Amino acid sequence: MSISLGSNTLQDAGLLILRVSLGILILFHGMDKIVHGIGPIQGMVTGMGLPGWLAYGVYLGEVLGPALLVTGFHARIGAGLITINMVFAILLAHTGDLLSLSPHGGWRLELQGMYLFTALALVCLGPGRFSLNQR
Repeated sequence: MSISLGSNTLQDAGLLILRVSLGILILFHGMDKIVHGIGPIQGMVTGMGLPGWLAYGVYLGEVLGPALLVTGFHARIGAGLITINMVFAILLAHTGDLLSLSPHGGWRLELQGMYLFTALALVCLGPGRFSLNQR
């Protein structure tokens, strides 16, 4: 007797794994901002001539967005918040490394790129069936 998982079940399981893993990994960054504050980010934001209050957006992209992803409640919005957060992170803190390689030959921004493009893929794909609003 064999148990067969349908391709939809496997796809939904894959989306669950992507959502939860990205959400938890980004949430660690958000918890750091909650504990230590956003002073350094405000400095980067104002250093680029933008208003300092924009730095509070990090809480949307690193706390609210991941929470939405992990639960699957409006996960596309959560993934969108993370996508925007990663674009800002790359522009504010990593612009000099955008076209650089690491000493081992990888893209210097591979972690930031993985976060950005995984979030963007989840914006396109949605949360899958294993989510609070199952869309």
